[in-house]
Amino acid sequence: MPLKLYEKEKILDACFEVFVRNGYTSTSTAMLAEAAGISKALIFHHFDSKKKLYICVLERCFEKIALEIPTEPLTEYSSFFEAKEKSGLNRIDYLRKNPDVNKFMFEALYSTPDELKMEINEFKAYIEEKYKAVNAARDKQMKQLFNEIPLRSGVDSGEAYELIHIVSEHFRMKLAAELTEEKKLSDDVFWRDFFKKKNAFLDMVRHGIEKNM
Repeated sequence: MPLKLYEKEKILDACFEVFVRNGYTSTSTAMLAEAAGISKALIFHHFDSKKKLYICVLERCFEKIALEIPTEPLTEYSSFFEAKEKSGLNRIDYLRKNPDVNKFMFEALYSTPDELKMEINEFKAYIEEKYKAVNAARDKQMKQLFNEIPLRSGVDSGEAYELIHIVSEHFRMKLAAELTEEKKLSDDVFWRDFFKKKNAFLDMVRHGIEKNM
């Protein structure tokens, strides 16, 4: 018999708490069954394995983020670098208020247990396809803003855009790791310094590092 939606969500939320507290490797199916209030046999019946249950919990995290975080239109920003600096603050605010979500997703996506690597790679491909249209529309807006920047002679537009993406990805991964430390979540000094450093890196990309002679 298939699970009703509210029953499935209740089970996934209970299992989420166990995975966050113990990590994937140290979590047993007995612990998950106890937290969810069902038998181990039902865990396997509905989710086949601990791996598949973990992936279901991860997908629920993505769905909740997509539902609960408003997506601001990039057209409201006057320039590409303003958009890079200010866009996504709603997501950061959400992760500050929901540190367990960030902790779980960091383990899954950036500190993946060896036995889950194949499943996580498949999940990443699935998520990329699922949100392909949304991400493509956002990337198109960013590129439109980027194309308004007067580049130096000889600078390849595509390579410059890729370089900025590399810097942004570095700070995105750094932020994901930092947010697993709960003390930093409410530390305004940490956030001020984090964004100051990120903007300094973007400024170096934007203006160069070599002194004009």
